[in-house]
Amino acid sequence: MCSGRVDIALLSRAFLNGLDGVFVGACRLDECNYVTNGNYYALTTVLLFKRIMEYIGVNPERLMIQFMSSAEANVFVESVNNFVKKIKGIGPLGKGMGEAGDIKILMERFKNIMNLVPYIKLMKNDKLAVRLKDPKDYDEFFTKEEIEEMLMNVVAYYIMPEKCQACMLCARRCPVEAIISAKSEIHVIDQEKCIKCGSCFDVCPERIRAVTKVPASEVPPPIPENQRRIMRKERQVS
Repeated sequence: MCSGRVDIALLSRAFLNGLDGVFVGACRLDECNYVTNGNYYALTTVLLFKRIMEYIGVNPERLMIQFMSSAEANVFVESVNNFVKKIKGIGPLGKGMGEAGDIKILMERFKNIMNLVPYIKLMKNDKLAVRLKDPKDYDEFFTKEEIEEMLMNVVAYYIMPEKCQACMLCARRCPVEAIISAKSEIHVIDQEKCIKCGSCFDVCPERIRAVTKVPASEVPPPIPENQRRIMRKERQVS
């Protein structure tokens, strides 16, 4: 698999499956076999995820990326052997220095990150596309402070039932079809599908302003299906 396909979701899933460490082998920078140079994306993704691991209480040394050519079998073998030794020294996931002792806690944290993958990629899209040339830039490319700000201030979008006019503008604009809509029915955002792009908020008419931003931890429960019907007043004919 091309290293350009390395994704935050793949890395999260690996640890959710119980791996104690993840090694990413990639072609040397500027020696990509494709025009995309996806190994630069793999690098920034790994750097971002290491900061996320640090934030949720996992030793970031459990994740490593190594660049090599297909002819450098010796580099591959040496790198993997050294990584395995390092992971054995750190210990099982959850037991390393500074890690939560309860593996269930870490699994819940990784699950939360999985749910936020679209949001994280949206927030860091520009930086993920940067081609880092100098290894000296790696450590501070993503800072601990910016990751904390991103993950501690996650917003969600909510459609206020009393204001929704069922105009369907938000549903048509949503890029992931996360809005449950029907004619003459209050619209509801499926929070599990929502990528927090804000399209619904932007397109909701100013005179209605039914879509609002709320902290992700304070999203009200969705209105029951049997209460979504909008009863419109009949026009009086004189």
